[in-house]
Amino acid sequence: MAAISAIDAGALGHFSAPLSTLSSSDTITINEAKKQLLVLRNPTGGSLTLKIDGDGASATYAVPGAGTIDLTGGYDIAVGAGLSRAVMLNTIKGYTVGTVTLTGASGMIAQLFNI
Repeated sequence: MAAISAIDAGALGHFSAPLSTLSSSDTITINEAKKQLLVLRNPTGGSLTLKIDGDGASATYAVPGAGTIDLTGGYDIAVGAGLSRAVMLNTIKGYTVGTVTLTGASGMIAQLFNI
């Protein structure tokens, strides 16, 4: 299990943006003081599904105007072969409480930006 380091995107001009190859289980640290963008790229020949799951998440999360969401299964992001996806982590806040584990997408490339 590796910890995926966040990249400071607040630098002036260009900045280093290292790639992290996911294993079967990795972690990220949520920084409530920043907006965080998780960018995923699938370089493999098949579809991969990443599960985002915080160990401090309750069973449900109340979303104003949308009702209650069941958080028990984590948040899945399917990424087809050769494609990329991104998620602003504050938009899935209920899933990112506590230690956040990324599973199920071994070989996927990830970048976590602090904006």
